[in-house]
Parts: sequence; structure tokens; C-alpha cells
Amino acid sequence: MLISALIFGLLGSFHCVGMCGPIAFLLPVDHKNNVRKLGQISLYHFGRLSSYAIIGLLFGLLGKSFSLFGLQQQLSILVGALMILVILLPYKKFSKYNGSKPIFKIVSKIKSNLGKQLKRKSPDTFYTIGFLNGFLPCGLVYMAVFGAIASGTALEGSLYMAVFGLGTIPLMTTAIYLGNFINLNIRSKIRKAVPVFVILIGLLFILRGMGLGIPYLSPMEITPEITATQSCH
Repeated sequence: MLISALIFGLLGSFHCVGMCGPIAFLLPVDHKNNVRKLGQISLYHFGRLSSYAIIGLLFGLLGKSFSLFGLQQQLSILVGALMILVILLPYKKFSKYNGSKPIFKIVSKIKSNLGKQLKRKSPDTFYTIGFLNGFLPCGLVYMAVFGAIASGTALEGSLYMAVFGLGTIPLMTTAIYLGNFINLNIRSKIRKAVPVFVILIGLLFILRGMGLGIPYLSPMEITPEITATQSCH
């Protein structure tokens, strides 16, 4: 599952360059000192990973509550089905039920703080920009959140989101150094491939939850009754 998170981040970073690229391009990095510039960019990425890890932690706790009731595999099937549904459902219909409107004010505050931080050049600026950046609404982050929920524990959920963030680093770093270097044709093809990959990940979650006895992909479910019997012996 962590491998899927990494690949998800790598492919999704092409989308990230389009959505978060403007923020990355405006980072007040020191273009005259390469060592300092690298450090500043690293702080920016660390800030993003921190926010992703926190998001994963919170949603991992949600997933843990399901696993405590023995619903871990059912949750995995549900999460996989939701990932596929979100991709196949037309955006106009999904936007009516996505529940994002109540948090519009929070997002506006995040954007406002981002604007203020982009004008500063203190050491903590780059971490703060990355941290706030990680909380901005993003469809791919939502998909990764589904994976964090299905992970079943707070730690694994946090790790899943952090690995997803790691996957976005190579391309985002290249974008900061080279700017908008990917032509529209290549970007369009990759964007078309991302939904296909999300569907494949969704199918993987469903397969995982079915408990078919396939090592690593679909492990058998261990029921509490069997565990209790074994503990008596």
C-alpha cells in the first residue's frame, strides 16, 4: 500500500505542478546562493509533508475506529468503491455533495496567510508556506486521504500520506528550479492517466478487503473467535 502511495504521489505531482506550481514559483528563495536555496526548498517540502502527515494521522484514527469493530476489510472495500465512484462521477454532480463549502472561510484564511508568508524571507517562512500549502483543497490529496482511512491505524495513515508527499517532491523541486518546464501535450496525457491509476488503486483496496488469501494483496481475515481460541491454547 505504501508503494501505491509513492506512485500516486509521483503521478499526481504533474497535477500538483499545475495547481500548486504558482506557489512554488513564487517562493522567495535565494537564487544567488545554491546551498541556501536548496535548504529553503527542503524546508518548504518538509512543511508540506508535515501537514500531509497530520491529515493522515487524523484520518488514520478514523480508520482505526472501524477496525476496532472488526470492519477493517469492509472499510477497505468501501474506500476502494468511493475512489472509483469519485473518478467516474461527473465533477458537477460531485461538487454538489463534496461538503467543501462550509470550509471556504478556512481555505480563504490559509490563502491569505500564504500571501503574507510569500512576502517574507525569514528561515521559518518556507516551512510555513509548505505547511499551509498542504492544507489547501486538492482532489489528489482527497484520494490519498481515502488510503489513509483504509490503512486502519493513525501511524499507518500518517505514513501513507507522508509517502504520498514524498512522491511529489522530485517534480515539484524541478518546477521550482526550472519553472513551467512541461509542455501542455505531455501534461494533458499524464492527467488522463492519473484517473486510470486511481481506479486501479481503488480496485486494489477492494481486492484487499475481499480476503481472498493472496499474500500482500488480499490477506485472509482473522476473526476474533479464532484469535480467542488460539489464545486459550
